[in-house]
Amino acid sequence: MDPCPFVRILVGNLALKFPVPAKPSLSRIHPSTSPCFCKIKLKNFPHQVATIPFIQSQEDSNNSFQKSLAACFSLSKSQMDSIISRGGSSYKVSIEVYADPDGSTCGLASGKLLGRVSVPLDLRGAESRPSVVHNGWVDIGQNRSNKNGSSAQLCLTVRTEPDPRFVFQFGGEPECSPQVFQVQGSVKQAVFTCKFGFRNSSDRNLGSRSSLSESSTARTWLPSLKTDKDQSSKERKGWSITIHDLSGSPVAMASMVTPFVPSPGTDRVSRSNPGAWLILRPGCGTWKPWGRLEAWREPGFTDALGYRFDLFHDDIAATDTTTIVDRSTVSTKHGGKFTMDRTTNIATLSLSPQGSCDLGSKSRSGSRAGSGSGSDFGFGVSLSPQSLYRGGFVMSSTVEGVGKCSKPEVEVGVQQVTCTEDAAVFVALAAAMDLSMDACRSFSQKLRKELRRQTQNFVV
Repeated sequence: MDPCPFVRILVGNLALKFPVPAKPSLSRIHPSTSPCFCKIKLKNFPHQVATIPFIQSQEDSNNSFQKSLAACFSLSKSQMDSIISRGGSSYKVSIEVYADPDGSTCGLASGKLLGRVSVPLDLRGAESRPSVVHNGWVDIGQNRSNKNGSSAQLCLTVRTEPDPRFVFQFGGEPECSPQVFQVQGSVKQAVFTCKFGFRNSSDRNLGSRSSLSESSTARTWLPSLKTDKDQSSKERKGWSITIHDLSGSPVAMASMVTPFVPSPGTDRVSRSNPGAWLILRPGCGTWKPWGRLEAWREPGFTDALGYRFDLFHDDIAATDTTTIVDRSTVSTKHGGKFTMDRTTNIATLSLSPQGSCDLGSKSRSGSRAGSGSGSDFGFGVSLSPQSLYRGGFVMSSTVEGVGKCSKPEVEVGVQQVTCTEDAAVFVALAAAMDLSMDACRSFSQKLRKELRRQTQNFVV
C-alpha cells in the first residue's frame, strides 16, 4: 500500500530587532544576558517555546547569523481534511513574543509581552507540494500599524511541506504475539506477525562479526547472556519479540540483553542501572545489532519512564561506535509518544538591508528547492554515518500508561524505508518501548501471565 499523507509545519529563522533608539521600557533587555523568547501555538497542539536572537544594528543585518528551527508541527490527512472542511480561515500559527528583562523566566513562566503575530495557513494541496507561507520581517507590538518604523520587528519563516509516512498498527498487545497491520485511512492490511517469547540463555546467535558477549570496552554494550547463579531472582529478563514477514521469515528482533532489576532497597528500576534491549536486523545468516534501547523509572516522585536510544555504527556492537538518537521521558500514568525526529536546529540566515529573510537552500536554477525535510531551513542530517537516513521525521510510536491495553501505532517516514527489514526494525523498536513500560513497573506489582516465564521460579 501507499504511505499516508502527512504535512509538517516548520517555523524558524527567528530574529528580533528594535527601533533605534530603543524605548525606555526595553532598555534593560540585552541579548547576552536577557534573551527574548516566544511561544509558538497551533490549535490542538501543545505550544512550543524558543529563544529569539537580537539584531542590534542595521549593519548587523547585513551579516549572516546562525538561527534555529523554532517549532515543528505534524498534521495527518484526517486533521487536514477537518481543517479544510471548516474553511480553514481561522487556522493559523500564532507567535507570542516576550521579553525577559531579568533573565529569569527562560520561557518557563510569564515575561513581558512585546507583541504577537499570526500567520494564516492554507493547507489545500499541502500534502503534495511544499510552500513558503511567510518569509520576512513583520512588525509586532502596539505600534505595528505605524509607518514610521517605530515598532519592534520579528523575522520568521513559516513553511509547509509534505511528509508522507508508513503507518503500522499492532493488532493486540506485543506480549500477546499479535499481527501488525499497515494502515491507510480505513484500510488495514496485515504485513507482519509478532512472536513474543523468552530467549534461551544459551543462545548466542545474536552477533554480527563476533559474538555479542565479546567486547573490548570496559563497560560492554552487549553483556554475556550466561545466567549468573548469584543474580537476584527478582528480575525481569530474557524477553524477546521477533517480527516475521507474511512468509514466516524473521525480519527484525528486539531482545532484552540487560535484565530489568530494582535498585537496592527499592522496587524500581533506576537510571543508574537501566534495563536494555538490543534491536537487531538479519544479515548473512545471523542477527546484526542495529540499535540499543535503555529504560528506567525516573527518580523521586516523577511518574515517568525514562529512555535512551542509541544507534550502532556499521553494525558494530561497542560503546564508542554509537550515536545517541533520542533521550526523553513518557508518563507512566497517561502514556505518550516515543518519537525520533532528526530535523536539526541549525540553519544559516542572511538578513538583507531591505529586510528580507532569504535563507533557504536553492536549486541550481536559483529557484527554491522543493523537497526534503526542512529544505528551506537547511535542516536535516544523517541518522547514521552511512547516510541511511536523510534527516527530518524518522518514526514515532504510541505508548500507553501502565495497566492500560496497548496496541502501538507506529509511523515511519518514507525516506527511512527501502525494504521490508527497514520497516520491521522500527516495529520491533516500538514493541520494545511498549514492553519497557511493563519491565519498569514496580516490582511490588505482579505482571500479566504472558510476561512471566512459567518454567522458572523467579519473582516478577
